[in-house]
Amino acid sequence: MPERGQVLVTNTTPLISLAAATGSLEVLRFLYRRVVVPLEVADEVRAGGARAFGVDAFEGADWLDVQKSPVPMVPWLQNSLDRGEAAVIQTAITMEIPLVCIDEAAGRRVARLCNLSLTGSIGVLLKARQLGYPVSMPAAMQRMRDHGIWLSDRVVQFALSQ
Repeated sequence: MPERGQVLVTNTTPLISLAAATGSLEVLRFLYRRVVVPLEVADEVRAGGARAFGVDAFEGADWLDVQKSPVPMVPWLQNSLDRGEAAVIQTAITMEIPLVCIDEAAGRRVARLCNLSLTGSIGVLLKARQLGYPVSMPAAMQRMRDHGIWLSDRVVQFALSQ
């Protein structure tokens, strides 16, 4: 789970999921001192064009540390994961940032193998709520699902039990 004041490297899905859940990315600003977004992730967020869901929240979060150039990746990362997840892990390793935000199972497995600490969209929301950020978990998860974000029953049950 995240803690206030840490630095975080985030992937695409959490950015879009958090925008769906809360209408903005301010929850990340509330929790983290710095949020690093690899260029590859920024490209994925913007891939659908300016009107794609989440782009306005992303572009409006001018405090995000969006990297200006692609991260040079080791081949095994490039061959194991999608471009965004690989860039998140490589950026975290290169910049010596121990915490990443990844929702997808394969990316989470590889991040663990690289000795990185993990959180995801639901973990961010739970920690923010615990620290006083106003978020209703049932409503946030419903908004995520309304925007086509898949949440496993196990994750939903865990979040609601907290």
